[in-house]
Amino acid sequence: MSTDVPRAQAGALAARVVAGDTRSVARALRDVDDRVPGYLDLLKELFVSTGKAWVVGVTGNPGAGKSTLTDRLIQALRAAGKKVGVLCVDPSSPYTGGAILGDRIRMTRHANDGGVFIRSVATRGHLGGLSRSARDMVRVLDAAGFDVVLVETVGVGQDELEITRTAHSTLVVMAPGLGDEVQAIKAGLLETADVFAVNKADRDGADATVRDLELMIALGTEAIVAAGKRRGHVVHGGVKVDALPDAPAPADAPPELWTPPIRKCVATRGEGIAELLSALEAHHAWVSTTEAGRERRRARLVEEVREGLRETLIDAATSALARELDEAAAAVDARTLDPYTATERLLARFKATT
Repeated sequence: MSTDVPRAQAGALAARVVAGDTRSVARALRDVDDRVPGYLDLLKELFVSTGKAWVVGVTGNPGAGKSTLTDRLIQALRAAGKKVGVLCVDPSSPYTGGAILGDRIRMTRHANDGGVFIRSVATRGHLGGLSRSARDMVRVLDAAGFDVVLVETVGVGQDELEITRTAHSTLVVMAPGLGDEVQAIKAGLLETADVFAVNKADRDGADATVRDLELMIALGTEAIVAAGKRRGHVVHGGVKVDALPDAPAPADAPPELWTPPIRKCVATRGEGIAELLSALEAHHAWVSTTEAGRERRRARLVEEVREGLRETLIDAATSALARELDEAAAAVDARTLDPYTATERLLARFKATT
């Protein structure tokens, strides 16, 4: 009986979220972020109502202007009649665990707009540019009927790529003076972009930044075509070059291979935002209508299931082997046991108990 009550409560809350009740959406996001008892029941109830929102990730280096650009994207999407949900992810202190959650200060103009819902969330030590619960919180906003969900990551480094496993379209924001051509050709964050925004384009060096990105894309294209790889700019989404259909596509169909466009903008003045949004919408059409795009969506869901399995197994193992873990750690610290043998023994013990 004790499990039926939370499940019934989750069902009632889910119904209110799907109906678009703002207070219920806020409560559901809090419950999911805090992982209160019953949050999984809530997500299970909501899942049937998800899959309709377009999820756009906004990421890039610190200081590139992601928050201001996100504010302008909200404005443009609202002008197009879209309901917009926003998740702003801020870093947590490694010492106190606290977070300022200040990114949405730049979005206060939308505070009284019923078609916009903005939620700040702390990373709580989670790496990769997002919080641990970000993907599930996106799903809540999706179920609540938002047409577009914008996810602004923390200022990320070259290899913090979790947003690409969450968003349908990933916008990487660059700014002049943040690197040179050597940085531009390095693998990592830049290689996963679906669209590039060179923000602060009124500054010196904006054209050079665009040229560096064009060079990176050109080099990546040559390498991917030569190797027939499944990933990279020219085959962004996962279809092999040699597996493309021989028959020409209709003239109005999106190309099977996606090459990320580069758009210059000045977010503080609203310049270039329409062109940037048009590029993002073109990528959305590509994801929705091409086999390469659909394969990318499937691959993301497969990765989500695998990640969920990994987290569930880790939680189960650490709970079941709490005493053994402490003993193994003490033995490794005393140098009477190496960490590799300790891991093997813990795994064998866990298998024996399941």
